[in-house]
Amino acid sequence: MGTTRGFLIGRFQPFHNGHRQLVEEIATEVDELVVGIGSADDSHTIRNPFTAGERIMMITKTLESVGITTYTVPIEDLDRNSVWVSHVESMSPRFEVAYSNNPLVIQLFIEAGVEVRQTTMFNRDDLKGSEIRELMIEGGDWQQYVPQAIVEVVDEINGIQRIRTIHRE
Repeated sequence: MGTTRGFLIGRFQPFHNGHRQLVEEIATEVDELVVGIGSADDSHTIRNPFTAGERIMMITKTLESVGITTYTVPIEDLDRNSVWVSHVESMSPRFEVAYSNNPLVIQLFIEAGVEVRQTTMFNRDDLKGSEIRELMIEGGDWQQYVPQAIVEVVDEINGIQRIRTIHRE
C-alpha cells in the first residue's frame, strides 16, 4: 500500500490552536499532509494581514513536532470556481483526500472526484482568526489561542504593529 496524502486548505490568518489540533487529528488518518495556504496572493489587509511566506513560516515552525511529513504550498485565489480544484492540484503534490468544512470547497472537490472528509471544529467560539486578529489590534491576550511558534513569528515580523496600522487606515 502506498502513502496516503491528505490536503487541507485554509487562510491561517493566523494559524491557531484549533488548526494545530485539526492537523494532529488528520495526522492519524494520513501519512503525509499538504497544507494549502489560501488567499496566498493577498496580504496587508484586515482580513489577510500576513503574507503567504509568513504563514508558511508559522505553519512550518508549528508542525515540526507533529511527526508527519507536511508540505506547505501557496494557493492564490481564482475567481473561477469551475477550475479551482485543477489549480489546487497544479500547485500541490498529489493527494488522495481533501479535508474541509467549507460547503463550496467540499462541492468543488466532490465534482472533481476527490474524496472529502469533514473535520472537527475545535473550540470554534474562541478559535477564530478574526477574533484573534481583533485581540491583536486591541492589545488583548491573543497569545493564549496560538502555538508559541506563532507568537515568535508575529514578533519577528512586527505583526502587531502591522495589524494595528492596517486597522487604522
